[in-house]
Amino acid sequence: MSKYFQKLNRPHKSGIVLFLSMLTGTVGIAQEKENETLETERVVIVKAYTPTISDAFKVKSTPILNDSITQQKKPIRYSIFSVPVASVYTPAKGRAANIDRPKPIEIFDNYATLGFGNFTSVLAEFYSNFQMSRSDNLGLYLHHNSSQGGIDEIQLDDKFYNTFLDLNYTSRTRDYTYGIEVGAEHQLYNWYGLPETPILTQEQIDAIDPQQSYFGVKLGGKLQFDDLYFKEASLKYRFFGDVLSSVEHHVIAKPTFEFEMGDNLITANFIADYLNGSFERDLDPVLQIPNEYSILNVGINPGLIVLRDHLTIHLGAAVYYSMDLENSDGDLKIYPKVTASYRLLEESVIAYGGLEGDLQQNTYRDAVQTNPFVSPTLILTPTDNQYNAYVGLKGKLSDVVSYNFRGGYTSENSKPLFVSNTRPAIQIEGYDFGNSFSYRYDDISTLAGYGELNFEISKKFKLGATAEYFDYDTKDEQEAWNLPEIKASVLLDYQINPKWFVGAQLFYVGERKDINNEVISLPTLPEATVTLDSYFDANVNLGYRLNDQLSFFVKGNNLAGENYERWVNFPVQDIQVLGGVTYKFNY
Repeated sequence: MSKYFQKLNRPHKSGIVLFLSMLTGTVGIAQEKENETLETERVVIVKAYTPTISDAFKVKSTPILNDSITQQKKPIRYSIFSVPVASVYTPAKGRAANIDRPKPIEIFDNYATLGFGNFTSVLAEFYSNFQMSRSDNLGLYLHHNSSQGGIDEIQLDDKFYNTFLDLNYTSRTRDYTYGIEVGAEHQLYNWYGLPETPILTQEQIDAIDPQQSYFGVKLGGKLQFDDLYFKEASLKYRFFGDVLSSVEHHVIAKPTFEFEMGDNLITANFIADYLNGSFERDLDPVLQIPNEYSILNVGINPGLIVLRDHLTIHLGAAVYYSMDLENSDGDLKIYPKVTASYRLLEESVIAYGGLEGDLQQNTYRDAVQTNPFVSPTLILTPTDNQYNAYVGLKGKLSDVVSYNFRGGYTSENSKPLFVSNTRPAIQIEGYDFGNSFSYRYDDISTLAGYGELNFEISKKFKLGATAEYFDYDTKDEQEAWNLPEIKASVLLDYQINPKWFVGAQLFYVGERKDINNEVISLPTLPEATVTLDSYFDANVNLGYRLNDQLSFFVKGNNLAGENYERWVNFPVQDIQVLGGVTYKFNY
């Protein structure tokens, strides 16, 4: 102990260091030698930086006031005086509000229409649907439209009748559906379009019998399967003739196959189209060559349907072998069948196009339905529709407006054109006075444009307009006889209120050209032509519903009052008004 204090009393650095070490709590430092000096050491302390946030000075929300005149707040006490009151009120139970639902429209399976108008016209229709069972159905439709004539400045009778009756039976089972149809028709027309020259005496006019009657029957059947590759088959037979001993038989058989290959659909249509007929008048009265025809077209139409998200493509072709059995001649025809559509903007813009062709069978009945004033002296041959190339855009601009615009180019060989018959040297029948029409065939190329706009402003008001333009290029004929360059129409349907409704149909047809049969043309000179004026036809119908079953209507046709000529020398009736009643019912 004394030795230790002696060392402290020495004026040496080690004593000071030792003394400081004792003050800082550091123990165990000794000196080995008394005269040894201390060495300095560098100590580095590494520690992670840990920042802290100090509390900021905050202003007290309620400062302390040091005011000598501040008074203490007096406590306030609240009390109520409760008195019991007897209540006799009983709240009513809640009840859901009623929704005004529109009255459902009752659908009737049958209706009958009868109307009368000027020109002693009669309109009659009858439709009936018999639900024989849950799977069997029988339908009947009768239509009659007639007029006793009365066109101004017409020297021959111009009355007409148009009546047809259709019956159909349909049966549906779990695996297939089949149907049968039977029909009959009768039409009566008059060749009343006498040319102005040559001038006939009244006695000669009275000797003309211009009446022509057409009649026909049809029978057909269709069988459709749901889960077989053999999808459906149809068979149709039609007989057509007239009072002048014209006879025509037409049979069409068409089986269809369909099956899937991956995501695509393959179809194949087989077609057999047989036409046979004859006219009483010979092609050459001197050589007594009969006007008979017998044509058989046999073909196949395979196709591949490709469906993608926005793209639909139909790739196909049609191959026909056409046989003229009367002249022992045959020819092979091949046509494209390609169509495509692509949705550019969902339903707003849809681009579509196609390249299609086909072999068209021309029949006596088809000619009569287009022009009932044809003579029973036609020469019938199929039309070779080589191709119809077209592109277009369609879609909906909004919920109100939809559109369809299309342009195309068509090439047709042996296209039939209606032309006026010249007057033969000897007049025997009622169509021998330049007052009938026949066929001329030519190869025609047509550039066509089509536009359509539809406005569905509401469920009660609809408006539609279409316009077509044609530019014809003929090979042998001077003109595309009786074919207009412009056609347009406007259709309107408006439900004024639950009782009243109105509709309108407006039609415009441009100029057409026909052969002027009043002028004898030399073979070396161009044929004399006549131009038929364009015409506008306005038809309006107004109706009133007395109740769900009984309604009345008034129809006005050709309200523009134009006594225009649909065919040369055949003016139509001017303003026509017809009124009638329609009754709907169930058995």
